[in-house]
Amino acid sequence: MTPDAVSHIVGQMFLAAFWVCAPLLGIGLATGIVVSLIQIVTSIQDAGFSAIPRLIAFLGGALLLMPWMIHKTMAYTTDILGNLGHYAH
Repeated sequence: MTPDAVSHIVGQMFLAAFWVCAPLLGIGLATGIVVSLIQIVTSIQDAGFSAIPRLIAFLGGALLLMPWMIHKTMAYTTDILGNLGHYAH
């Protein structure tokens, strides 16, 4: 296997991992900004108030996006395993 093929596989792996994780990270970012704005407006500085909504948002996002995330991961795995003979040269 050539170094170009290895770098291509690793690049595809990182790209697939990014696209699978990006929606959850976006949900966490948006929730964190909204909770921070609410804390600023109401002057509530409780650690539980900032952590619990983010955890709920991550859980809800994970439950809603899980079928899509599994589909993307399986498509990547099928692509890698389907082209295994191509990479074995």
